[in-house]
Amino acid sequence: MHTVAVLALEQVIPFDLSTPLEVFSRVRLPDGRRPYQVRVCAPTPQIPAAGFTITAPWGLERLVDADTVIVPGRAEGAPPPGERVLDALRRAAAGGTRIASICVGAFDLAETGLLDGLAATTHWIAATELARCFPAVEVRPDVLYVDNGQLLTSAGAAAGLDLCLHMIRRDFGSAVAADAARLAVTPLEREGGQAQFIVHPQPPVPRGSALEPALAWMEEHLSEDLTLDVLAHSSGMSSRTFSRRFREQTGTTPLQWLLRARVRRAQFLLESTDHTIDRIADQAGFGSPTAFRERFKRVAGTSPQNYRATFRSSA
Repeated sequence: MHTVAVLALEQVIPFDLSTPLEVFSRVRLPDGRRPYQVRVCAPTPQIPAAGFTITAPWGLERLVDADTVIVPGRAEGAPPPGERVLDALRRAAAGGTRIASICVGAFDLAETGLLDGLAATTHWIAATELARCFPAVEVRPDVLYVDNGQLLTSAGAAAGLDLCLHMIRRDFGSAVAADAARLAVTPLEREGGQAQFIVHPQPPVPRGSALEPALAWMEEHLSEDLTLDVLAHSSGMSSRTFSRRFREQTGTTPLQWLLRARVRRAQFLLESTDHTIDRIADQAGFGSPTAFRERFKRVAGTSPQNYRATFRSSA
């Protein structure tokens, strides 16, 4: 039997904790056997969570003999995991245990040093902070999960479910994983490389910068045909000077900045209106529906139609 140990730490996110408990405990093989034994392990028998207390029957010493350890995310402001926890995770890894994190659980896993030199992901909101805190980790903010073999990380809570199903498929094949997905009422098809459907905020410019009015002007004229010469002229600079200052202060080019701003505009329209794809392509300044579909997918990781189906507001 495959043992899955779910690590419970102070201020653990309840959904991140319950997802692996629920998914792995309900898996059945074709002959009806349960292939997983699931246990909750913690530094102390009682762990405070958001509004309730978790009772953990097993201590940290049981991580080392588990086949898989799950590190859930924890609420913002949670205390650091502590050396006892980090040492327990390192010992488990040294013994060959597979370790997977859900959402911001990647921070606790990265704290061990086990992710150094490896690719990893986390919720897109926290990806920049993860990269800042752990520069030796190759943070990939645009995927649902990353499988390095022994060490795995996932994005938000729903991506944690995708990762659990991925590990079940690795362990016992697609048929068993598909059955687990049906029990969880979720599709099995979402692969790890699928984007998180997020276009990240543009890099900020220093307050009072000469670029501030230029960026505001660009936002107001997204639907127009904006070439580099037009952008530079609107700022009273030459194209070369404008490009240089823009890259110095934003870390990207004017046209790349413009593309992401247009995609964000399109996302808003896809979520909040019933406008046709052709109309949104024009409103966001893409010129043609074909260019809109190609560029939107390049930045957002999915087609405009799929994005609308996922995020369309009921209003």
